[in-house]
Amino acid sequence: MPPVDPALAAARTAVRAQLADLHPDDLVLVACSGGPDSVALAAVTSSEARRVGRSVRSRGYAVRAGAVVVDHALQPGSARVAQRAAEQCRGLGLDPVVVRRVEVRQGSDGLEAAARDARYAALEEIAATTGAAAVLLGHTLDDQAEQVLLGLARGSGTRSLAGMPARRAVFRRPLLGLRRAHTERVCAVVGIDPWIDPTNDGTAAGAPLRSRVRDRLLPVLGDVLGPGAVEALARSADLLRDDADLLDLLAADLLATARSAVDPADVDPAETRVPEGPAAVVLDVTPLAEAPAALRRRALRAAALETGCPAGTTTARHVDALDALVVRWRGQGEVHLPGGARGVRACGRLVLRSGGRPGAAPATHHEE
Repeated sequence: MPPVDPALAAARTAVRAQLADLHPDDLVLVACSGGPDSVALAAVTSSEARRVGRSVRSRGYAVRAGAVVVDHALQPGSARVAQRAAEQCRGLGLDPVVVRRVEVRQGSDGLEAAARDARYAALEEIAATTGAAAVLLGHTLDDQAEQVLLGLARGSGTRSLAGMPARRAVFRRPLLGLRRAHTERVCAVVGIDPWIDPTNDGTAAGAPLRSRVRDRLLPVLGDVLGPGAVEALARSADLLRDDADLLDLLAADLLATARSAVDPADVDPAETRVPEGPAAVVLDVTPLAEAPAALRRRALRAAALETGCPAGTTTARHVDALDALVVRWRGQGEVHLPGGARGVRACGRLVLRSGGRPGAAPATHHEE
């Protein structure tokens, strides 16, 4: 028997690890764009899903594997690209294969963020309707490094610098420990011709920021810092994620304490009434002021997101302004927040009201 190509072997091992906890007949969906990363993931998942459990159970069992292709309709011919990806997935034996066209509405976070939100919403909805146990995403180690660099450039906090988790909710990223060169090699080995997204050419004029980071910045980092620069960025993300998870838990406890310290009898209903959208958040400033700054600021940002502030445009400047209402109170007026939300201090309470937009809902954020 000829030796298995090292890139294919590494991909198989990575996918197998993410499927190991699934049960007989569970359905796993591969999010496939037709590009090298997701096509390689689809090919490996198709073969590995049939092998899950055979090494630990005498009779063995198989996990069902399907795919979802999301058409963002942002480029000419996008429907044709989506159908081609779907045909490749069916050719690999994946079933069901769902093609979903989404409407991308650009908001304050920009077109890329709007497309990402629309894509994840579609994936979550399809996972729910099909009863899928997991949705596999094709992000690689290179994507993780890009995520960390973009967070650094934006002056983001620990959560953003923590990059993308291998698992969150229904989503799993089996290839997060592999380089993009691995997925390209897998496509070549299994004989699949992936689609190359023209917007991924970071050398082109007007290329998206992420593409420019990929094609221009990462190679320079490798040249200057050495070939392990990408792996080092990913390791930093792993370390920061542990810190961010702990801080988030502590901040959530602080937010609950500040919320519960408010006596409902002392709150004027008019103070929290919002015609449309999420209810106002009312917090007692005393436990907030007594908390360490890192926890307080994290709790304030979470409260802002709860009122519907977009995650991508709720910056350190907005959190600073809310923090000033708590620890540097000099009778200043209300703080204007993204999405039309506002924060104001009165009678020892911090009140954050949503913008009252029709259909507004607490902000959600997905990595990449």
